[in-house]
Amino acid sequence: MQHLKSKKALVIFLLGVFTLGIILLLTVSLPPSYEQLPTTETQRVEINIVEPTVMFGMVVDSLHITEDVVKRNQRFTDLLEGYSVSPAVYQQLHFVPRNVFDFRKIAMNKKYTILSHRDSMKTVKALVYEANPIDYVIFHLEDTLWVEPCQREVVTEERAITGVVQSSLAETIGSMGITHELTNRFVDIFAWQIDFQRLQKGDQFKLIYEENMVEGQPIGIGKIIGVYFEHFGNPYYAFPFDQGDGLDYFNEDGQSLRKALLKYPIEFTRISSRYSRNRFHPVAKVFRPHLGTDFAADTGTPIRTVGDGIVLEARYNGNNGNYVKIRHNATYTTQYLHMSKIATGIKPGMKVRQGQVIGFVGSTGLAKGSHLCYRFWKNGVQVDALKVELPPSAPIKDESISSFQQVVIETTSRLDAIAFPLLEEQETLASGK
Repeated sequence: MQHLKSKKALVIFLLGVFTLGIILLLTVSLPPSYEQLPTTETQRVEINIVEPTVMFGMVVDSLHITEDVVKRNQRFTDLLEGYSVSPAVYQQLHFVPRNVFDFRKIAMNKKYTILSHRDSMKTVKALVYEANPIDYVIFHLEDTLWVEPCQREVVTEERAITGVVQSSLAETIGSMGITHELTNRFVDIFAWQIDFQRLQKGDQFKLIYEENMVEGQPIGIGKIIGVYFEHFGNPYYAFPFDQGDGLDYFNEDGQSLRKALLKYPIEFTRISSRYSRNRFHPVAKVFRPHLGTDFAADTGTPIRTVGDGIVLEARYNGNNGNYVKIRHNATYTTQYLHMSKIATGIKPGMKVRQGQVIGFVGSTGLAKGSHLCYRFWKNGVQVDALKVELPPSAPIKDESISSFQQVVIETTSRLDAIAFPLLEEQETLASGK
């Protein structure tokens, strides 16, 4: 009996030891993360991902950016001085076809951008040349040459303006922050109906036009949709219409507002001396006929031919300085004097188109101060260019009358809905107060 009790006690002891061993084994083998349960919730972490900086379609965060403009007489390779480009890529530049890029057309004051690595050699990744606000070319210069022509998106926005003339159209529009391009386009439309040199205070106007934008910045004027001008109390409307020969402007009766020739050979500016049979010459100090019209303008202002024609003369002489003479047809001939220089390519026998630049304002020859002397011949006789009666362009064709009348109705309604500013408001704007 005593033996059985001892045996039973041994079994209970061994069972206890085995159980304790199992507990100890499990405790030691568990990973640390299970030893103690977390007592607090995990906090949320928010991370803002910074977008990379992109220029011209390339990530440039790690690059050095240099922006500059082309200087006088600089060649394309001159733009890369001080930077590293592999000899192989330099060699490839010499074989770029002119229809891909004409290196002769690198122009002064055009913007370019160099994207280079931040190494001691300033190794170039790309050069971007901007021919204008829309067109640019990327020269990828790593490993091998790749020339990539590109264009920025042009967004066209419609605008409407109205104003009251205070002293001159140029001053009034200038005070409104409107571009010279719009002023000149406006003047060209009404040039043969209204003498813009002799406006009166209180003349007023309305315009609806399109403005072209690139990346939020204006780059030029698009279509002028409609114009109303009130001069000495008389209303003048202009409506655009294309009869298949390009856009032209007409009055409400379908008569063209454009003549065979432009009225002004340069952008709208001040007339410093008119046609006269007896004018005191400021240089020669004698009275003599002045059979032309002088337009005061800064040196370098572009001079445009007033119509299609053939260049008769393009040269220099002592009185006229640099000048160009153009025959437009059997009836009309014009001449442009005292140019600072004649435009490249303008020479006798060359055909020119209306509005083409033929030279630049200057003071060469017998001239005092920078200006253009514009002369006009009708049937071989010099006449006052600003008073000559010219035939108008073709009126609205019979088959286009219905479509044109619809344009007149819609545009007139839109123009009439634009309110003129009070004269006091316009005076305040002009004074800048």
